[in-house]
Amino acid sequence: MPIYNFQCQHCAEVFEVKATFKEKEAGLEPECPLCHSKETHQLITAGIMLKGNGGVRTSLPVCDPKAGPGCC
Repeated sequence: MPIYNFQCQHCAEVFEVKATFKEKEAGLEPECPLCHSKETHQLITAGIMLKGNGGVRTSLPVCDPKAGPGCC
């Protein structure tokens, strides 16, 4: 289930909301867990985690300029 990050406009608390895609499309109006305000907005976050060989890669491969197109 996707996790969405929200921030309260009243107290600045940042919190997570788990919701299905269907719930998200219907419109989420989460309540701040700290001050119970409904004045919240979704934070836009982007992150990619690449896994391979049992570990987590923190960077993409770098091609040697001499290798030519399609090296990576």
